[in-house]
Amino acid sequence: MKFTDYLFEETKDIFKGYLEHPFVKELGEGTLDKEKFKDYLIQDYLYLKEYAKVFCVGVVKAETMEEMKFFYDSIRGTMEDETAVHIKYLEEFGVSPKDAENSVINLSNSSYTSYMLGQALTGDIYDIIAAVLPCTWSYNYIGHELYKRYNNKLENNFYKPWIEVYVDNGYDEFTKEWLDYTNRMCQDLSDDKKKKLKDIFIRSSLYEMKFWDMAYKVKRD
Repeated sequence: MKFTDYLFEETKDIFKGYLEHPFVKELGEGTLDKEKFKDYLIQDYLYLKEYAKVFCVGVVKAETMEEMKFFYDSIRGTMEDETAVHIKYLEEFGVSPKDAENSVINLSNSSYTSYMLGQALTGDIYDIIAAVLPCTWSYNYIGHELYKRYNNKLENNFYKPWIEVYVDNGYDEFTKEWLDYTNRMCQDLSDDKKKKLKDIFIRSSLYEMKFWDMAYKVKRD
């Protein structure tokens, strides 16, 4: 079994839960409150800024030029490609990138990004992989599921461009590169190390759910 298959098996209920989250469902239906989406975009813009820093630590801790380039490309993809759709939507809301960057980061957002940065700074390259993978993977997963479920209703959906980002061939390839890299790097690790990485991956996956809760203003015990 590939290591990513093992990780998905351990978190499949969480991933399926994303699809049933009201924020995600209403994105697909086109019924999501636009103010909630605007707030989400601002927080996600702040998230991506911190997320890119985790990749920067990956560049520092990488042992080969190939790995350094891999993390560098991830920085570029995050800061240029993924933020592009955020900026376009934010401009429609009258919010500039500078306005978004100067906004106050939400506690859930800060907790998640601090967790990833903590794993990156105190752990090794494998810990970084496990901490960041749920974001890329889950958004690709969500995008494809939404596209599959609502494809015939997307034409007039305000959120169509957002959904299309995560089913784009470029994002598909980016996700595949991360999955392949994870499997290649982790195939010969000890069982104890794999268990540790699984726990990190689960924690980040749960933080992803908390992010959707934050966006929709869901309170959990």
